Amino acid sequence: SGFRPDRSHAKSARSVAEAMGNYHPHGDASIYDTLVRMAQPWSLRYPLVDGQGNFGSPGNDPPAAMRYTEARLTPLAMEMLREIDEETVDFIPNYDGRVQEPTVLPSRFPNLLANGSGGIAVGMATNI
Repeated sequence: SGFRPDRSHAKSARSVAEAMGNYHPHGDASIYDTLVRMAQPWSLRYPLVDGQGNFGSPGNDPPAAMRYTEARLTPLAMEMLREIDEETVDFIPNYDGRVQEPTVLPSRFPNLLANGSGGIAVGMATNI
């Protein structure tokens, strides 16, 4: 991955484009919003993205556009990917069959327990 913690920050727009092209062809806004949230220390107890630039503020100031921010993974995020290339999880074709994607991440870090999650589905809401 070109977004590793031991490499320089990359433009957030590049990260979003790669994610959208390979895994999520449903628009860039939800991808960038997620990247921003994972970089905000007030949103996650253990941020998974090391952001550079204006990623907003706890007072609801919005982040800068993705063309102005840069990001890379944190060392903790790499724990969620460790051994992914060692046949530890199954892979399936992505939405257009051009790239293989993991069915799950071989995480050594319990992200759901440590950072929690929230969501709304049809007739149900949750907050962990």
